[in-house]
Amino acid sequence: MDKSNSLLEHVKSIAKNMFHGASGSHDWDHTLRVGKLCERIGPVEGVDMDVLLIAAYLHDIGRCFQDASNGGVCHAEKGAQMAWPMVKKLPISEKQKENIIHCVRSHRFRGNHAPKTVEAKVLFDADKLDAIGAVGVARAYLFAGEIGARLHNPDISVEKSKSYSKDDTGFREFKVKLAGIKDRILTKEGRKIAKERHAFMENFFKRFLEEYEGKR
Repeated sequence: MDKSNSLLEHVKSIAKNMFHGASGSHDWDHTLRVGKLCERIGPVEGVDMDVLLIAAYLHDIGRCFQDASNGGVCHAEKGAQMAWPMVKKLPISEKQKENIIHCVRSHRFRGNHAPKTVEAKVLFDADKLDAIGAVGVARAYLFAGEIGARLHNPDISVEKSKSYSKDDTGFREFKVKLAGIKDRILTKEGRKIAKERHAFMENFFKRFLEEYEGKR
């Protein structure tokens, strides 16, 4: 195993241990899928793969704090704080360390920090791409189940429903967040993937509403 792979495996093992008890919608499996998308997009975009993959493995380590606070804690900010003691010990340059922390801090869809480096942009895209398409639909309903939401509520508009409530349904997640993700993707390769995944979601939720109303 070369030095780069050894480093990545080291970080990967540490990160994995921080996901015990994580909710299914943002568990270690999600992190691994994001990592695979980074491996797909990163080389096309010409990134530092060590920086990108280390950041991918660490990007959601603060998620449990956001879930426990019902959204009161920003998991990207918390994750960056938690990641720094680990990252500063790694045998990489200071510039790489700073970039990793920036990637973690700026990956959130609703975050306050915009991705500035190409590595941060790829991680942002990979994380968002795992939220759309077939996997995205599955995760939306997994999350709805975790918070005790209904399957669907046709009696209230999504604009009036609240997050982390019984009305935070899979359809609400699609309307308020997932439907807009394709327009937020930052890389050329990411946009190609997003286009196809978005089309799948449009067709799924059209069919979902038709079946819910007994029309199909």
